[in-house]
Amino acid sequence: MKGLSEQFGVDERDFSWKLWMLLPIYPFGRRRTIRREVVKDTIWTFEQVQGIFYVVVPIRMTVVKLQAGGLLVYAPVAPTPECIRLLKELVQKHGDVRYIILPTISGLEHKVFVGPFARKFPQAEVFVAPNQWSFPLNLPLSWLGFPSGRTHILPEDSSQTPFADELDYAILGPIPLGPGTFEEVAFFHRRSHTLLVTDSVVSIPETPPEIVQLDPYPLLFHARDTLSDQVEDSKANRRKGWQRISLFAFYFRPSAVETIPLGQAARDARHAPDRSRKAYFGLFPFKWKKDWLRSFEALRGDGRLLVAPILQTLILNRAPQETLDWAYHVATWDFQRIVPCHFDAPIQASPQQFRQAFTFLEQQPAIPEGASGSFSLPEEDFALLKEIDESLSKRRIVPPPKGKV
Repeated sequence: MKGLSEQFGVDERDFSWKLWMLLPIYPFGRRRTIRREVVKDTIWTFEQVQGIFYVVVPIRMTVVKLQAGGLLVYAPVAPTPECIRLLKELVQKHGDVRYIILPTISGLEHKVFVGPFARKFPQAEVFVAPNQWSFPLNLPLSWLGFPSGRTHILPEDSSQTPFADELDYAILGPIPLGPGTFEEVAFFHRRSHTLLVTDSVVSIPETPPEIVQLDPYPLLFHARDTLSDQVEDSKANRRKGWQRISLFAFYFRPSAVETIPLGQAARDARHAPDRSRKAYFGLFPFKWKKDWLRSFEALRGDGRLLVAPILQTLILNRAPQETLDWAYHVATWDFQRIVPCHFDAPIQASPQQFRQAFTFLEQQPAIPEGASGSFSLPEEDFALLKEIDESLSKRRIVPPPKGKV
């Protein structure tokens, strides 16, 4: 297949991310960026992709125009030449980048970009979620690449920030997780009625997002049913691959897939039609069940708001009351749309729908079962996550989960 430069005269250096070794996951040193306008002349998203073993999903930063002048950047992505060029087009029209926000403490896929991104905009102030940590050594922020002298901790009281007239925020956490902690900061932009979140809620599109389709290889890789399949590049196969990728991303090992032992998969790889490095040397340790689509449909629902099963099983159940208190507080804001850092965006959703997404933490949900937005996921798909949860708790690596509230 011809490269982009050969097909369209595109300079692939525009997509270069030279510091990819800081987080060596797909697509490594080559990242495309798509900019979208969410609210006219007010909010834009910048999307890239990331993943492991071709389980690729969007990662997104959001840019907000401030009435006071300039721009605020929430959760930076890789500052490739293409990304910075697209952002500077907004700078020319709306003013400099004034604030850069890191809204999480445990998401390395967000944290790793902040220092390099901030160096592209030396006039911007950097605000980070409190209780930052690093592993295996808990190092000062300046040692982690954050610019000294202009990096600040977000105060507990959101009214104490220089952008308080336009944005409010609420901090979830810190939630202790043994060697580290989880924390997320949701931002509310009052003028546009927009809620910005990192990982807390998502919505899954039925078809692959545009950013994922710029390079369809991962989609077609996972559209295969067997090692020997030669999959045609079609809309149906791209959709099939995306839906399976979504199941992997949320469950690691959904009940709809059987994993082939590594030794057997390695022996089978000798007969693969493509044994190139791009195809992982023919390794394909998956066997999908015929009814796999039912798992995806149960996960996606009708595109409703969802708390990812990983968060449900391994993180938020360590602090159910704190999480519900946070969700109640966020639901007091008058937002009309939500922009998460992953999967679909923007999501047209109300505060009530946001609150409904967290009923899994309640013994007797405040929202009656069966109400719009209230649902439960198939227990069988949680099998691996629960095994991980039990193992971590048994070994006292993380504190045990708490009961429902």
